[in-house]
Amino acid sequence: MTAPQQVEVIASALSRTAGRGGADRGSRSTPLIVVPDSWAEAGGQRPRRATGHPRARRYLGGYLRWLRISDLLVIVIALGLTTITRFGFTQADLAATGVGYTEVSLGLAVAWVLMLNLHSAYDGRFTGHGVQEYRQVFHASLMLFAVLAIGAYALKVDVARGYVLLAFPLGTLLLLASRYAARRWLVRQRRAGQLSDRVLLVGDRDNVEQLVVALRRTPDAGYNVLGACVDDAPAATEVAGVPVVGSEGDVLVRAVDLNVDVIAVSSSAGLGSSGLRRLGWALEGTDIDLVVAPGIMDVAGPRVRTRPVQGLPLIHVEAPTFDGPALVVKNLMDRAVAALGLALLSPVFLCLAAMIAFHDRGPVFFRQERVGRDGRTFRMLKFRTMHTEAEAALPSLMAANDGAGPLFKIKDDPRVTRLGRVLRRYSVDELPQLINVLRGEMSLVGPRPPLPREVLAYEADTRRRLLVKPGMTGMWQIGGRSNLSWTESVRLDLYYVENWTPLLDLMILWRTVRVVTRPDDTGAF
Repeated sequence: MTAPQQVEVIASALSRTAGRGGADRGSRSTPLIVVPDSWAEAGGQRPRRATGHPRARRYLGGYLRWLRISDLLVIVIALGLTTITRFGFTQADLAATGVGYTEVSLGLAVAWVLMLNLHSAYDGRFTGHGVQEYRQVFHASLMLFAVLAIGAYALKVDVARGYVLLAFPLGTLLLLASRYAARRWLVRQRRAGQLSDRVLLVGDRDNVEQLVVALRRTPDAGYNVLGACVDDAPAATEVAGVPVVGSEGDVLVRAVDLNVDVIAVSSSAGLGSSGLRRLGWALEGTDIDLVVAPGIMDVAGPRVRTRPVQGLPLIHVEAPTFDGPALVVKNLMDRAVAALGLALLSPVFLCLAAMIAFHDRGPVFFRQERVGRDGRTFRMLKFRTMHTEAEAALPSLMAANDGAGPLFKIKDDPRVTRLGRVLRRYSVDELPQLINVLRGEMSLVGPRPPLPREVLAYEADTRRRLLVKPGMTGMWQIGGRSNLSWTESVRLDLYYVENWTPLLDLMILWRTVRVVTRPDDTGAF
């Protein structure tokens, strides 16, 4: 059967199942035709998938080739340094084999690159965003040295322990650092609108709008939305700034017209299960990927499990956890880092304290009551950045509030001293909160610590921010700080509350360093 004939069969089947799809939706009575009668009507030849890796984007070909080259160079450097460090410049052989460690290193370099390929470390879908790329690199490296250890034991080959103990961590760390540097370049390109997937959205107006907002929040992920196929919005209009290019039944024709890389279908789309399956069939052998966005928002990957039952993919969403071993690790890490930070920063504390006291002869610290975990209050410490009469002047400034929701902030607050503006700009005034962390009242990472008057204005869902300790930094700080709306601030804090992991904490701490050194880009005032 030729490709046009296959398309005609699919189109016919879709027409027969249109009534069922409409019944599922409850509002569609017109026939649903996702696939045109022939690919000629969809703009010419059937768009064939490029050769090579089935998921390697054509526009990412050069970038992925560079990753392979840079990974090989990094591995060779790491293994070369390991050989020189362990054996010097003399030739060393594996015991009773006559094979030198130079040859072992070359073979191991080739095996390392092959293991990275086997673990999909060059899959274009995972580059630029999230931890999956780093996880694949780490797992590939771990598996390689596990195989090496098992093979050496099985063959009774005595591999120098010092060689293995140095090669594995050094090579893995250099690989991760190289990937991070490459990702920073890719992220800059994507934020400029380059090297991104061209996406067509499908669904009803509300769900398409949510998808647009979510994808725009994370340009690093590389999704550039070109248009949307929406039934409950007329063509030539816009949904969240994205043009409506047709109805849901026009999806394939519009996808070919726009030359998209991805069709993203929301859970609200009226295609029905049969229509969605046949749309997937129609895209077989093409360079267009089909993505289905479930109606679950702000749930991180570790809480989602997929279990197929008779061909039905059931999505299990695990409840958020607020105790257990991970929380113990978090508390121990918080207090250990806080103690170390206070010890290392004590000279800085003394210098800043002297500057503040000399500036206006007032107290060094500012103590303010804040609300912590489970609604318990505590006295939060900061370096004083305002005049001593600042609290008394607050009522007269309420009309000039620039803060979102119940927050009170003024961009050019007249109560802030000249020294205080510098301290606030680079978040140095927050450093005394390490004492609160050491006391167990705060965490290094968590939601913003609220004032009691702010908590009184909380809605029921917003109060979920109090399920964990407040943090010195958090999603709100790396996500825009004072530039965020109140709704967006709450959303970020609740995302952290329900999805926190030690790995997420480390990621936020890493990004915080970049945020505080670039205050102009992050809404600091």
